[in-house]
Amino acid sequence: MSDGTPRNDHRSPTPEEPVERRRSIQEDTEKTTEKRSRNEEADDRDRRRSKDDKRVERNGRSGESHRTHDRERKKRDRSRSRSRSRSPKRSKRDRKEEKTDQDAEDGEIRDTTPPVVEKPREMTARELERQRIIAEELKNGQHDEDGEEPVWSMKKAQAEKKSRTCPYLDTIDRSVLDFDFEKQCSVSLSHQNVYACMVCGKYFQGRGTNTHAYTHALETDHHVFLNLQTLKFYCLPDNYEVVDPSLEDIKYVLKPTYTKEMIASIDKQARMVRAYDDSTYFPGVVGLNNIKANDYCNVILHALSAVRPLRNWFLKESNYLAIKRPPGDKLTLLPQRFGELIRKLWNPRALRTHVSPHEMLQAVVVCSNKKYQFIKQNDAYDFMLFLLTTLHTALNGSEKRESIISKTFRGKMREYSRKVIPAEDTDEEKYMKMRMPDYQERVSEKPFLFLTLDLPAAPLYRDVQLQNIIPQVPLSTLLEKFNGKTEKEYRTYNDNIMKRYELLKLPEFLIISYKRFQKNQWFVEKNPTIVNFPIVNVDLYECLAEDARADNKYTTYDLVANVVHEGTFETGNYRIQIVHQGSGKWYELEDLHVKDMLPQMIVLAESYIQIWRLNKEKTRDERGEDDEEPMESS
Repeated sequence: MSDGTPRNDHRSPTPEEPVERRRSIQEDTEKTTEKRSRNEEADDRDRRRSKDDKRVERNGRSGESHRTHDRERKKRDRSRSRSRSRSPKRSKRDRKEEKTDQDAEDGEIRDTTPPVVEKPREMTARELERQRIIAEELKNGQHDEDGEEPVWSMKKAQAEKKSRTCPYLDTIDRSVLDFDFEKQCSVSLSHQNVYACMVCGKYFQGRGTNTHAYTHALETDHHVFLNLQTLKFYCLPDNYEVVDPSLEDIKYVLKPTYTKEMIASIDKQARMVRAYDDSTYFPGVVGLNNIKANDYCNVILHALSAVRPLRNWFLKESNYLAIKRPPGDKLTLLPQRFGELIRKLWNPRALRTHVSPHEMLQAVVVCSNKKYQFIKQNDAYDFMLFLLTTLHTALNGSEKRESIISKTFRGKMREYSRKVIPAEDTDEEKYMKMRMPDYQERVSEKPFLFLTLDLPAAPLYRDVQLQNIIPQVPLSTLLEKFNGKTEKEYRTYNDNIMKRYELLKLPEFLIISYKRFQKNQWFVEKNPTIVNFPIVNVDLYECLAEDARADNKYTTYDLVANVVHEGTFETGNYRIQIVHQGSGKWYELEDLHVKDMLPQMIVLAESYIQIWRLNKEKTRDERGEDDEEPMESS
């Protein structure tokens, strides 16, 4: 073992050696001394550790204490090995001086010539303009200086930087866009975060790097997409928002909006508008797509869209979006889909002259528990009853609380009913039953949404010419059911009841249905009787009760919509005839087919459901005075 004094085997420095050389030799000597001292300390620790191990064995420690001691010993060994392998640090100055000395010893000559600085090239006019715009945005706080960030990063996608210079706007094909179908991804069938491709019209989910819309943009080179909920356009895969005034027509087709001035001027428009496909049409007089067998739904939707107060109320989306329903109530969807369909039917800037009621029919299937489907024919009268009552309930209406449905269609009538004494009873039994309260006449007042008129029975046999003559009946004869005098017998399971009716309050819009279908034991039979009626000035004054005539100043009605059924119940089809208020022309709509018609042709068809509008231009007394003036002048 050495005595701790370091040996100096080097020769003493001479005055001829450089000062730097002597300094490096001195540093090497100090490093050697430190290394030897560390090795000696490590040897001392090893000797102490061996003594401790012998002491532990001698004293007979427990197994747990022995394992703890082993762990501590291993920890000390690891720290010692790290300290041995760690080399002493040198300062930057020492490394720089050592490198300088080494270069001097090798005889290298360093090039101290300053680098040549190239003159910057002149910027083009486009680059100058872009730099000016960026400077203005930086000044206004609208530009993000983090321009080196990748375009697909989440931070940049959330920032949604808008751009007004998208080079792909000319790839948009408006002829393939169709926003009438259910808004779900065509790949994942998800309804969340759906985007529509403006080039092919398909729906895809998301716009991130791993989404279906992003993949579609890379595979097909389609770049412009529209978020169907936020109505924002994006360019993929670059993932920036596109802002351009030329895209406003697409937003309006997806979600039409109406101001109070537009709603007030709808019925005054007498000129046709032009769609994107260069076809002309009247707003509200457009075809509805028949998906399979939903013509019975289309005619009712068209008829209700022609009702002015109902149409004006649903054209303003804020009227029914704020209505609150219990959580999870499926009726919430029905008013929204019906309002969306009404807004599309009356869109003056449509891309084409027809609308598909797909989303509305999906809501009907859900709310009716699959009773009314668009793949199976059904009764238009039953569907109208379901739609009106369900809309009334979905709008938080009840018997005491009004909604737009009850304000428009609800009237009031008085009903007289009494039980019929059986003919087989004896005179004493008849005398006793006539004094019983059940066989006395009862009077009750009931509200109604529509009036049902009974048609006379069709002839069973042919005439002398071996032909079945189709009977005809005037509307005034059918309305005698509600004059308060005509009684009709209604049979129940136990009793026969005689009833008669009279009206107390006339609604603003009156719905009349003719009872054409009657179900027997084998099939549903149709009554082909033709009803003759005028299309204007149908007076219901005789149907009012005497005590209610003073409260109803206006008693005449004008025809607005006429639903026609042709064929049998199973294989027949529906069509509707409506009047355009602005031009006064009548049109016949059958699915996608729209054609104008003469008013005289309306009464020749087999009418099933009619909607009449109360004429408030003149009262009954004023019309009577106008009728007397021509007679006096003559």
